[in-house]
Amino acid sequence: MKSTPDSSFAYDLHDVTCLFRKHFDRRALRLGLTRAQWRALKSIRRREGLSQSELAEFLEMEPIAVGRVIDRLAVAGFVERRADPNDRRRWRLYLTVKAHGVTDDMEVIAAELRRESLVNIDDGDFGAFQRVLKQLRANLSAIESANESHES
Repeated sequence: MKSTPDSSFAYDLHDVTCLFRKHFDRRALRLGLTRAQWRALKSIRRREGLSQSELAEFLEMEPIAVGRVIDRLAVAGFVERRADPNDRRRWRLYLTVKAHGVTDDMEVIAAELRRESLVNIDDGDFGAFQRVLKQLRANLSAIESANESHES
């Protein structure tokens, strides 16, 4: 790909991501959750049994902040902590039945938003876009791996 100094695809990606969040937040307002809470629920749903420290790393948040989010979700009856059978100091996170209902609603909101955002976008163009994103992710992961190997 030929690049120019004013290529701003990363800014465009950021703007699109921000717009998705804004529209999702507006639609999810009725669920009564903060963005941090619904991100935590979604992450736990995808990886039930993960630890708070693993969740903090995945969400790119400080462990203390994640602990507070989980505390609120536990009090609200969305998340339960279970002792890790291999490490008494660690807690594993699981969704409750109540949380599964809310995350199902979140999935519906997300699906509607995806459908609406893809109006007037050709299937072939979207397929090419997905391939480009996948390659961008692979390229950036390779850069990260190379940096990590140089640091050690």
